[in-house]
Parts: sequence; structure tokens; C-alpha cells
Amino acid sequence: VQLQASGGGLVQTGGSLTLSCTASRRTFVAYNMAWFRQVPGKERVFVANISTDAGSTHYADFVMGRFTISRDNAKNTAYLQMNGLKSEDTARYFCAARVEKATSDWTLYPYWGQGTQVTVSS
Repeated sequence: VQLQASGGGLVQTGGSLTLSCTASRRTFVAYNMAWFRQVPGKERVFVANISTDAGSTHYADFVMGRFTISRDNAKNTAYLQMNGLKSEDTARYFCAARVEKATSDWTLYPYWGQGTQVTVSS
């Protein structure tokens, strides 16, 4: 499956953005989805994941209560709604997919989008 991430941009502290990740296949419904982020020189970090039927979601502690992951299987798209953005949220955000159960370990995801840059200015 090919993934296309979009929705990044420049936003002020406290602002909001919604990232989208659109899959190339109608079998999108079979994939557990996740968002990770990465800053230059550092390892990719787990942000959130969601199960195939959206019945289960998990978040990193540092985004709990601010970010919401969701998906629309009819549109082959996963989303990351980001509210209350902080300067430390500045990173390149990547979506990822795997058939097996969602996990926070980025090394276990075989399919990746190209990433979308989020920059939060103070």
C-alpha cells in the first residue's frame, strides 16, 4: 500500500492542524495505522495509532488530550487532529501502516508515507 501524508504547515503556538494520510488501496480497512514524528538527528517517535475498525487508539503521553487519531475507511484516509500545538511539536510527521496489530514500535511498520512538516512558532 502507498501512503500520502498531507496537511502540515506553519502554525502559532496554541493553534491547530489536521494531518491526513490517504492510502492507495481500497484494502486500507485491513491496515492498522499510526503516526510518528521525527526531528533531524533524532529517532522517529511514536505519536498515536488506531486499529482497523477505529475501536482502539493509543497515544504517546506527550500528546494525550491534545491530539486525536481517527480514520475514515470509506475514504481510505487516516487523520491526526492536533490541537494546542507547542513548539516542541515541531517535527516531520509520518503515517505508517501494518496489517498486524498496531504497535508503537516504528521498526515494525512496513509501509510509510513521505512525511509532512509541522512547524510551530512561538
